[in-house]
Amino acid sequence: MKLLLAIVQDKDSNRLSSEFVQANVRATKLSTTGGFLRAGNTTFIIGIEDERVDEVLEIIKENCQAREQYVTSPVTFDISMDAHSSYPIPVQVGGATVFVMPVEGFHHF
Repeated sequence: MKLLLAIVQDKDSNRLSSEFVQANVRATKLSTTGGFLRAGNTTFIIGIEDERVDEVLEIIKENCQAREQYVTSPVTFDISMDAHSSYPIPVQVGGATVFVMPVEGFHHF
C-alpha cells in the first residue's frame, strides 16, 4: 500500500475530485495555502494499493495542467534596484506535486 499526497491548484481540484469518484479512488481533500504565491491549493491524501498507483498518477496528470500567471514582485524602496522590477512577471503555476510514500501499516476502526 502507498500513501499519496497530491498538492494541486484550487482551479483543478473539483475536476480531479470528480475523476477520483468515477475511478473509485478514495481521497481526503484539504484546503492548503502555498508559500511562494500565497495562493490557495488543495492537498489530496490518498491511500491506494501498490498496483493502482500508476492509475492514480495518470488521473492526476490528466486533470492538473500547468499554466502561466502574472504576479507583481514586492515593492522595494532600494534605489539601486531597477525601476522595472515592480512590473508583473510571468510565473508557471498549477500542475501537481505528488509525494508517494510507503505505508507500513493501515488500520481502519
